[in-house]
Amino acid sequence: MDRFTGMRIFVQAIAQGSLSAAGRVLDMSPAMATKHVDALEARLGVKLMHRTTRQLTLTDSGTEYLEACQRILQELDEAEAEVTAQRVEAVGRLRMNVPLSFGTRFIAPLLPAFSRRYPLVEVELGLSDSQQDLIQEGWELLVRVGYLGDSTLKARRLGDCPMRVCASPQYLARHGTPRRVAELSGHNCLSYTLSRRQNKGSWFFGREGDIQVRVKGNLKADNGDALLAAALEGQGVIYQPHFIVSDALARNELVALELDHPPIDPGGVYVLFPPDRRLPAKVRAMIDYLVEVFSKSSLSG
Repeated sequence: MDRFTGMRIFVQAIAQGSLSAAGRVLDMSPAMATKHVDALEARLGVKLMHRTTRQLTLTDSGTEYLEACQRILQELDEAEAEVTAQRVEAVGRLRMNVPLSFGTRFIAPLLPAFSRRYPLVEVELGLSDSQQDLIQEGWELLVRVGYLGDSTLKARRLGDCPMRVCASPQYLARHGTPRRVAELSGHNCLSYTLSRRQNKGSWFFGREGDIQVRVKGNLKADNGDALLAAALEGQGVIYQPHFIVSDALARNELVALELDHPPIDPGGVYVLFPPDRRLPAKVRAMIDYLVEVFSKSSLSG
């Protein structure tokens, strides 16, 4: 027998004056109500009340247990009501994890407006390029850039994420400007270690990623901004998403290389969330907000 159901029947029986009346309140037969209370007493190993056909009388143990049941059931009802309310109203802490560079540029600036729209939501923003199972670590919402691996998570696309191959003017003046992807083998190529298409000594080109070029370089990093900083100082060639290099390109601090094969199609930018139809309102609010904002802007320049 369910423990909490037994507690509710016990409390109602005392309030209503009989087990049959308690059963009616809880939409249960008198026999089933009696079974629940019998199971409750058997589990506790004490008699909670003396039962006659006319009245119920609490034992000393029953009096103490009644007070405890009333307190516990009230706390349980309040907890359930709070959780249920969160499905309807955007409220509570929302833990969202986003890539470091993308989150700093695009997500963090959006949060003040989100907070004005949903003042009862407290956002905890995690900035990480990790590919681990972040849902298992307690994050409720993820933003990720690139191809989506096999996952049980649901996704909504926020936008495109084109790639650019770039180098600084001073680097190109010293080492020449490559015109073919094969020529990259003779350049100092700075690779992103979290990319499956860059972390094993090769860069891939073509929309399907079917053109492989062996490269080498004296710097690898797990963050695109670190590679950008090195490229701006003339250290080498980088192969990064447009959103990372767009400002440097606009200021002519970097030059986008025109090669004989296009960069790979890296997928897009997605917001990921658990496949639960009963998502809390705070999660649904953030998903809808991000989709709304990014539908009005472009990440591809």
